[in-house]
Amino acid sequence: MKTTRKKREFSVVIERDTEGFYVASVPALSGCHTQAKSLDLLMRRTGEAIDLCLEETDPHLPTNEFIGVQRIAVG
Repeated sequence: MKTTRKKREFSVVIERDTEGFYVASVPALSGCHTQAKSLDLLMRRTGEAIDLCLEETDPHLPTNEFIGVQRIAVG
Protein backbone atom coordinates (compact mmCIF):
# COMPACT_ATOMS: atom_id res chain seq x y z
CA MET A 1 0.00 0.00 0.00
CA LYS A 2 1.41 3.38 -1.01
CA THR A 3 1.68 5.97 1.75
CA THR A 4 0.58 9.52 1.07
CA ARG A 5 2.90 12.29 2.15
CA LYS A 6 1.77 15.77 3.07
CA LYS A 7 2.40 18.23 0.23
CA ARG A 8 5.20 20.68 0.97
CA GLU A 9 6.53 23.68 -0.91
CA PHE A 10 10.18 24.65 -1.28
CA SER A 11 11.85 27.73 -2.69
CA VAL A 12 14.08 26.95 -5.67
CA VAL A 13 16.90 29.15 -6.97
CA ILE A 14 17.36 28.88 -10.74
CA GLU A 15 20.39 30.16 -12.63
CA ARG A 16 21.84 29.59 -16.10
CA ASP A 17 25.43 28.36 -16.28
CA THR A 18 28.08 29.29 -18.85
CA GLU A 19 27.16 26.29 -21.03
CA GLY A 20 23.47 27.28 -21.20
CA PHE A 21 22.13 24.74 -18.71
CA TYR A 22 19.53 25.79 -16.16
CA VAL A 23 20.72 24.92 -12.65
CA ALA A 24 18.30 24.61 -9.72
CA SER A 25 19.18 24.47 -6.04
CA VAL A 26 16.92 24.12 -3.02
CA PRO A 27 18.33 26.21 -0.14
CA ALA A 28 16.28 24.38 2.52
CA LEU A 29 17.80 21.01 1.52
CA SER A 30 21.57 21.02 1.65
CA GLY A 31 23.06 19.44 -1.46
CA CYS A 32 19.74 19.34 -3.32
CA HIS A 33 20.36 20.54 -6.87
CA THR A 34 19.96 19.48 -10.49
CA GLN A 35 20.34 20.83 -14.02
CA ALA A 36 18.65 20.63 -17.43
CA LYS A 37 18.59 22.27 -20.86
CA SER A 38 14.93 23.42 -20.54
CA LEU A 39 12.93 24.93 -17.70
CA ASP A 40 10.18 22.30 -18.03
CA LEU A 41 12.67 19.48 -17.65
CA LEU A 42 14.44 21.35 -14.87
CA MET A 43 11.24 21.59 -12.82
CA ARG A 44 10.51 17.86 -13.25
CA ARG A 45 14.06 16.99 -12.23
CA THR A 46 13.90 19.41 -9.30
CA GLY A 47 10.79 17.66 -7.98
CA GLU A 48 12.57 14.31 -8.27
CA ALA A 49 15.67 15.70 -6.53
CA ILE A 50 13.54 17.08 -3.68
CA ASP A 51 11.83 13.69 -3.23
CA LEU A 52 15.23 11.97 -3.06
CA CYS A 53 16.62 14.54 -0.61
CA LEU A 54 13.56 14.22 1.63
CA GLU A 55 14.13 10.46 1.85
CA GLU A 56 17.52 11.21 3.42
CA THR A 57 16.57 14.10 5.75
CA ASP A 58 14.41 14.78 8.77
CA PRO A 59 10.76 14.55 7.65
CA HIS A 60 9.91 17.40 10.04
CA LEU A 61 12.48 19.74 8.50
CA PRO A 62 11.07 23.28 8.69
CA THR A 63 10.78 25.28 5.49
CA ASN A 64 11.78 28.92 5.69
CA GLU A 65 9.56 31.65 4.32
CA PHE A 66 10.81 32.95 0.96
CA ILE A 67 11.61 36.66 1.13
CA GLY A 68 13.47 37.39 -2.09
CA VAL A 69 16.71 37.22 -4.01
CA GLN A 70 19.21 40.05 -4.25
CA ARG A 71 22.29 40.45 -6.44
CA ILE A 72 25.33 42.14 -4.96
CA ALA A 73 28.47 43.33 -6.75
CA VAL A 74 31.80 43.09 -4.96
CA GLY A 75 35.37 43.97 -5.89
